[in-house]
Amino acid sequence: MVFVDHLARWRKATNLISETSFASIWTRHIADSAQILGLAPGALRWADMGSGAGFPGLVIAILLAGVPGAVVHCIESDQRKCAFLREAARATGAAAQIHAQRVESVDAATLGPVDAVTARAFAPLPLTVKLATVWLEQGAAGVLPRGRSAQQQLEALDLGRAYTIEVLPSAVDAEAAILRIRLIRETAYG
Repeated sequence: MVFVDHLARWRKATNLISETSFASIWTRHIADSAQILGLAPGALRWADMGSGAGFPGLVIAILLAGVPGAVVHCIESDQRKCAFLREAARATGAAAQIHAQRVESVDAATLGPVDAVTARAFAPLPLTVKLATVWLEQGAAGVLPRGRSAQQQLEALDLGRAYTIEVLPSAVDAEAAILRIRLIRETAYG
């Protein structure tokens, strides 16, 4: 795969992933990222917070390459990682737009509507949900891989708003989970 070849060449210079992690690239990173696409059926427009080495955002963008209307906004503050993401997106034809800035400084309106928001190995769950709220308020689904500590992370989450949260099993790691989060919209009736 072109993406993995690029990652192999860039990873040491840009500190993308470790040698140990690269040894299990196909299961630990590629398959783990690819499964996220199926957890937001019909989602064509994505925001990936803290894209790093492209997991899961660039993998999703590669899977959506050539799909009309598809775009994954990969948001990453590290300029070197953004250079890698741009080059990998170009080489793979990924449906990606790279945003070299901190998630907090992104103007969600300039991205346009987003169907799903994701983040992997980005921040503790409370901060991840807080930063994703700008898209959740617009109706996007949050699809957040949380690994083996998903239940403990949920217990630590203090939600000031009403969300529906589904704990979904990972197809790659039987002990890991992915959270699917939606904001419950308030109605005129309460």
